[in-house]
Amino acid sequence: VQLQASGGGLVQAGGSLRLSCAASRTIHSSVIMGWYRQAPGKQREFVASIRSGRDPNYADSVQGRFTISRDNAKNTLYLQMNSLKPDDTGVYYCKTNLPSGDYWDQGTLVTVSS
Repeated sequence: VQLQASGGGLVQAGGSLRLSCAASRTIHSSVIMGWYRQAPGKQREFVASIRSGRDPNYADSVQGRFTISRDNAKNTLYLQMNSLKPDDTGVYYCKTNLPSGDYWDQGTLVTVSS
């Protein structure tokens, strides 16, 4: 499967962005999909994940500001990001875990200016 993320850009602190991640084929709703990010000079970190039948998981740093969702009919994962902070700056990656392995997209850059 191939993943293609989009929606990154430059936004002022307090603003919003919505990221999308389109999969090249159907991914069953029971399969975990998630978002990660990597800030300059830092390691990649977990942001949020979702799978059917369970509540979404969020990193403490984004809880209450970000919302993860997926549209299974469109094979697309979303991340709605509100009340953005400069610390949210980084490259955002979507990921899925399939029996054949982990799949990542190429990343989309989010820059939050103060």
